Amino acid sequence: MKQTPERILLPVSPVFIAVSLFVAFLLNLQPWGHWVGVPDFVALVLVFWGIHQPRRVGIGIAFCMGLLMDVNDATLLGENALAYTLLSYFAITLHRRVLWFPLKKQVWYILFLLLSSQLVQMLVQFIVSQRTSSWFYLLDSCIGALLWPVVTAILLAPQRRSVNTDLDSSL
Repeated sequence: MKQTPERILLPVSPVFIAVSLFVAFLLNLQPWGHWVGVPDFVALVLVFWGIHQPRRVGIGIAFCMGLLMDVNDATLLGENALAYTLLSYFAITLHRRVLWFPLKKQVWYILFLLLSSQLVQMLVQFIVSQRTSSWFYLLDSCIGALLWPVVTAILLAPQRRSVNTDLDSSL
């Protein structure tokens, strides 16, 4: 089995990180963002940056994004903040292990992270209002995990070096 060598990535721009989080927030604001099967894009992008740039996107940013989502969803203040904070913590904790595996196996880690975040949200909703969600609610995490290779390709694209052919390579 022939493996392609890994490329060295360029440093990520903080502006690009901010723009990606803003776009994910805008995607969650859409009316179809609350349908069953539509993943939580903010959670997905937070997991990505928590795994790939744990020193730049940490628990504080996850907490702030969670508060923004709480205000947007008109949920209990802190519900999404708690879920995103735990999600970010576990993504940062597992980031070296996740990056060790190829993309197809990383999906299982991402599924675990997204499911645990949704289960925290379901638990908070149950404790506060005795409201339970159907198990179809967890389909969002499954779709989000399946989108992991696409999200990775999109968010790593600006960091990839262009392939320069050296004129002396034929020698």
